[in-house]
Amino acid sequence: MAVTATLVAQFKAIQTGANDFGGPSFTPEVSKIISLTSGTSAGMADIVWCDQRTVASASNDDLDLSGVLTDAFGATVTAVELVALLIINGPASGSANTTNLTIGVGSNPVVGFLGGTNPTIGPVRPGSFVFLGSSDAAGFGAITAGTGDILRIANSSGAAATYQIAILARSA
Repeated sequence: MAVTATLVAQFKAIQTGANDFGGPSFTPEVSKIISLTSGTSAGMADIVWCDQRTVASASNDDLDLSGVLTDAFGATVTAVELVALLIINGPASGSANTTNLTIGVGSNPVVGFLGGTNPTIGPVRPGSFVFLGSSDAAGFGAITAGTGDILRIANSSGAAATYQIAILARSA
């Protein structure tokens, strides 16, 4: 199955008011587009996995990225490099969660993009998101079956949380 993908990260703002240059507004824009084709080297990905999942209050959702998950066509996901990761703390319906999520740690964690001894990203507050992407030959995180293949999504206490997740990866 062929994969093509476009990752778009964009920050646009308009701030109005007086400034030293006399202009009425400041309009910064910072953006990056990464286009990926099908394959397993730089600028490529060959695994797509997306889901909407619910994690109970004060619980973890441990995603095994090497040999357990199945994609939309029933193929087993056996990733060795992360290329893109998007996690949204909230369901696609737009309704709001009330608890924070934390990404990382756990048993046999994927840590390449996190660093440190107990690496995490968070809290990812309700309605917030984390988006990472790389077209580099090594991606942004190595996945090692059995020792570094678990992506943990931890929910704080208070209520269940539904989140969306999208992963692009390489199998070699």
